Amino acid sequence: MGKYQPPFEITTSTLQTVAEICEMLGRWSLSNKSDLAPHLRRNNRIRTIHASLAIENNSLSVKEVTAVLDGKTVLGLPREIQEVRNAFTAYEEMPNWQPENLQNLLTAHQLLMNGLIDDAGKFRRSSVGIYRDQTLIHLAPPAERVPNLIADLLIWLKKPDAHPLIASCVFHYEFEFIHPFADGNGRMGRMWQTLILSKWNSLLAFLPAETVIQKRQAEYYQALAASDKAGSATNFIEFMLDALRISMSEVVIEN
Repeated sequence: MGKYQPPFEITTSTLQTVAEICEMLGRWSLSNKSDLAPHLRRNNRIRTIHASLAIENNSLSVKEVTAVLDGKTVLGLPREIQEVRNAFTAYEEMPNWQPENLQNLLTAHQLLMNGLIDDAGKFRRSSVGIYRDQTLIHLAPPAERVPNLIADLLIWLKKPDAHPLIASCVFHYEFEFIHPFADGNGRMGRMWQTLILSKWNSLLAFLPAETVIQKRQAEYYQALAASDKAGSATNFIEFMLDALRISMSEVVIEN
């Protein structure tokens, strides 16, 4: 049996966006501020965590997220405060992980969902559907198929036949399609894409692309749904690359 190949097409628009991002990365790395100052790294990390959790309906503001991470008392739901602490712990561990390592993936989920669900760090054992306004928009593959599907995806990720920017988007889409965990799949997929990108170019470890996704949340879900319908990650790749491009342009300007 051959190596699993996720279905997607590389369009002209995809190649153009990849070229634009690479050009901005080149400009950023040549600038005197290519290595983000500690306070900028922290600010971008806080923005990332705030946006990724806000997509999952966490109501804490950027100011409150900052206060939680500074160890200050915040009047908020205990679950939401726990989500922030968990996310920060997970992102801090990210440099120690390899994207294609299954144990690293499970450890990351365990840290992200610690104290929030019973099965943190373990694949789901039952069926799961994704709903928007009481409408089923995606029925994930059966639970018994999850270990093999993730194993195939991680093997592909070791030597993807695509540019790292594209491969990271393909992984993100395929991960959301499989929906391997009972909860936390969205924040895991976004974090793992950042991990993949950071191994290609360390500057991208602190790129807060989640802030763009949060602002364009409806389009994010539409792109996932369109790719589901087409049986190909192409729509989602185009959306995510555009989000990365916008985020990159903001960072280059800020620096």
